[in-house]
Amino acid sequence: MAKEEKIHGIVSEFKTPKEIYHAAETFRDAGFKKFEVYTPFPIHGMDEAMGLKATILPWIILACGITGMTIGICLSTWSSSETWLFGIEGGYKMIISGKPDSFEGIYEFIPVIFETTILLSAFGAVFGMIGLNGLPKLYHPLFTHDSFAKVSDDGFFLCVESDDPLYNEAKIKELFEKAGGENVNQITE
Repeated sequence: MAKEEKIHGIVSEFKTPKEIYHAAETFRDAGFKKFEVYTPFPIHGMDEAMGLKATILPWIILACGITGMTIGICLSTWSSSETWLFGIEGGYKMIISGKPDSFEGIYEFIPVIFETTILLSAFGAVFGMIGLNGLPKLYHPLFTHDSFAKVSDDGFFLCVESDDPLYNEAKIKELFEKAGGENVNQITE
């Protein structure tokens, strides 16, 4: 019994950046949400042409930075204050280089606080970007398209995914024809 192939979407090729830009506007204006543009280089204004919303990545980085700053402050003040450090009841006061204990010596702890803030912000940026982009993705159904290899050199492609609520093969092919798309093909997974 043969495995039934699931339809990924419909892809079309465009000749110029201007054509793909206007095609993205056409699909955005028609109400499509789940379509992607593949180009060999960034095209200025493509996010607006596709109707993409702003990313939440800066908020992830901010939350990680605030967490890192808090950890740095707590680490610095706790390690230099009279605490139950090293299991000694009543604490073990550590006066190093004449630094005052607790929060009074915050100026001396700025490097530690800065570094923990930067470290956690960097982790938030890298892992947040990887997570939001759905990486690592070792395979994509468009890799089976015959001319998709041109996308890394001189090809401009637009793919409407079958998950889009407005997905209708006839309507999509009509919009591709209206926008000047060539080599319209249905892609299966």
